[in-house]
Amino acid sequence: MKLGGILKLIEEMPAYRRLLADLRRRQRGTVDVLDAAKPYVIAALYRELELPLMVITAQPENARRMQEQVSAWCGSKRVMLFPEPDALPYQHVVTDSTTGLERMQVLSALAGKGNGDGREPLVIASAPALIQKVIPFNSFTSAWHTVEVGMDIEPKRLLQRWQAIGYEREAIVEVPGTMSQRGGILDVYPPTGEFPVRIDFMGNTIDSMRFFDSHSQRSLGVISQIEIGPAAGAIDGGGCILDYLPEEAMLIVDEGERLQNAVELLKDEASRLLSDRLERGEVVDDIPTPYFGWEELGPKINSHFRLVLSSWEPPDEGQLHKLDFTPATSYVGQLPALINKTKQMLKQGRRLVLVSHQASRLSELLAETKTIAAPVTEVVRVPPPGSLTLVQGLLTGGWTAGGNVHLLTDVEIFGFIKQRRLSKKRPMPRQMLYVDITPGDYVVHVEHGIARFAGVTTMKNKEIPGEYMVLEYAGGDKLYIPVEQIDRVTRYIGASDHQPAMNRLGTPDWWRTRKKAKESVEIVALELLALYAVREVAPGFAFSPDTVWQQELEASFPYIETPDQMAAQKEVKKDMAEAMPMDRLILGDVGYGKTEVAIRAAFKAVMDGKQVVLLVPTTVLAQQHHTTFSQRLATFPVRIEVLSRFRSPKEQQAIIEGLANGSVDICIGTHRLLQKDVVFKDMGLLIIDEEQRFGVSHKEHLKKIRRSVDVLTLSATPIPRTLHMSLLGVRDMSTIETPPGERLPIKTHVAEYDERVVRGAILHEMERNGQVFFVHNRVQSIDFIAEKIQMLVPEARLAVAHGRMAEGELEA
Repeated sequence: MKLGGILKLIEEMPAYRRLLADLRRRQRGTVDVLDAAKPYVIAALYRELELPLMVITAQPENARRMQEQVSAWCGSKRVMLFPEPDALPYQHVVTDSTTGLERMQVLSALAGKGNGDGREPLVIASAPALIQKVIPFNSFTSAWHTVEVGMDIEPKRLLQRWQAIGYEREAIVEVPGTMSQRGGILDVYPPTGEFPVRIDFMGNTIDSMRFFDSHSQRSLGVISQIEIGPAAGAIDGGGCILDYLPEEAMLIVDEGERLQNAVELLKDEASRLLSDRLERGEVVDDIPTPYFGWEELGPKINSHFRLVLSSWEPPDEGQLHKLDFTPATSYVGQLPALINKTKQMLKQGRRLVLVSHQASRLSELLAETKTIAAPVTEVVRVPPPGSLTLVQGLLTGGWTAGGNVHLLTDVEIFGFIKQRRLSKKRPMPRQMLYVDITPGDYVVHVEHGIARFAGVTTMKNKEIPGEYMVLEYAGGDKLYIPVEQIDRVTRYIGASDHQPAMNRLGTPDWWRTRKKAKESVEIVALELLALYAVREVAPGFAFSPDTVWQQELEASFPYIETPDQMAAQKEVKKDMAEAMPMDRLILGDVGYGKTEVAIRAAFKAVMDGKQVVLLVPTTVLAQQHHTTFSQRLATFPVRIEVLSRFRSPKEQQAIIEGLANGSVDICIGTHRLLQKDVVFKDMGLLIIDEEQRFGVSHKEHLKKIRRSVDVLTLSATPIPRTLHMSLLGVRDMSTIETPPGERLPIKTHVAEYDERVVRGAILHEMERNGQVFFVHNRVQSIDFIAEKIQMLVPEARLAVAHGRMAEGELEA
């Protein structure tokens, strides 16, 4: 998304023109501006001034949101986030190397090194990122060196030099900041490079160099030289990122007083951690301080040419520039009012810009009222007065500028903003999906059976080096599988957590196991074929096309749907539109969006006057689904109930009566829903979550229901027979393999139990308004542990939950 044409509209503000003139004369000042408009103003200044800019703000979430929004306005890859380290100084946790690499990329950009699009960088940093010391500027720049074809140098000298500036030696170069050697070939992956570099030596002379793909290890293109700088491992030192700003750069301070308070709080917490470690003798008294306090950062900030953004502070110096931005009007749940207001604004000659992930749907709704606006992803020219611009994209808030320019986003239109994370990672090839198999895991080879994965090794086959998976079988046998045949190996998935018996190579054990499984599958297949033969001729209900409310529900989803999610939704709707009863399995990992597909299907059924039943294996899961369904359908006249042990007998009886008379639209519950006293007036859709966790009698009851009602099954871990029959086409299946858009990986830190670490982790999560789950393995002592945690973090609100609690206590 590029909105350069809309950026130019700010020039119509007299206050902005005065601000721009002052900045060009290098005069400091303060800008009074609405929070939602800050990214717009920063992007406009970045475009006009053509200077290196650095924005500093108090909280990490503010910095990330600012970077995403300014990038959306500019459409430039040079808008960079300077991330904060994973831990405060002196914390006992293992940090993520990715953060160090990203910090190194920002330092390189400010120092004029590495790749770019020719523009000066715009860097955004939070207080935790700002206080951490980095490699001094002079040491950083002197560590850069050029490697070129024809250079005379021993390979080991290059390796030593790279090791000195933070590169780690690995068998294979796959991630930035690593290097490797295989004879006369050196591989190195600079943090600033998009691809690693392979250097071929002829003796001690560099014969050729080329980029290669880190996943496939294939060559991509020949190069003659490359600049190599420090890696993430070399970031320790006494330098400050502010020292990297060129003399002509401008510093933008977002809410200066909040920034100062955040820095002082971080310093106090780090000082407390240091005192604790000094008391335990874990550090020496004269250890260098790895962070800056405000007494050091304040003068550094004041020494730079700077601009302060504030929505409430008086100017500390220079001119106060008040920009005429006001909050946008909200139209949540009032789409007809929005359409009418749109027509009114256009007649009045105002400019209206709608930025939405649902731009296509908005275009269709507007077209029904003869207001034509085609969605675009780029706005190059200034929109004329009396125009409507519909942009496909994401912004986190709208505003009105000068009373003549109105920006509305998904926040004002639907009440939600589609959540996403920007990522520089390229999609991995399919074979990389197997990297979650770790040494020690049990795996299954399609021809040789169950084994234990021992790792990956490098071997030569006919003098050609290659990578092989090592599989250990019973009796100490080993099998080496070329990585090209990795598709023949899958993770072992058993019905319980017990360790499986491994097969022996060269014996018929695995063949006999496969034969028994095949016979069992054939029996199940015959049963299912009989069931599906009945379904083929059974009368079903053909659901109607989507309603306007259906479109509003789907538009209000606060995340970006993945392609697999959209495909599954399309397949479900197609099945529901047919007269034959649906029986579809939605297969996907936890958090991949199965529930949203189920919610949309349930709402579609309710819109046709049908009742929906969601069957789950546990009471807690029923309560979770009830909360999710209630939140998503809160703005619609849909009655949702949950039938479980959390409900009193009187409440259960009222729900059962509601199911019988049709007043309950959606009912969520456990196997209680399958009992004889539960009768439905007109059930049209049955949704089953994790069917394999129900008992035999329950499944027999479900077989009868399947003959006449649409059934949608959700599963993250389907039983092998269900999956196998689905693949044979007897049962329809939709797979959701794509994780949510650039979902961040889970970070795991391993450390000795330390109350100070626990307190620090809890406070860190509370600072970002998050929640913490402390998992304990004994019900008998859980209350004692809870008391310790409460004493450790008295500022936290604490609750205890376990499986032996009474219904009322657990529900509360």
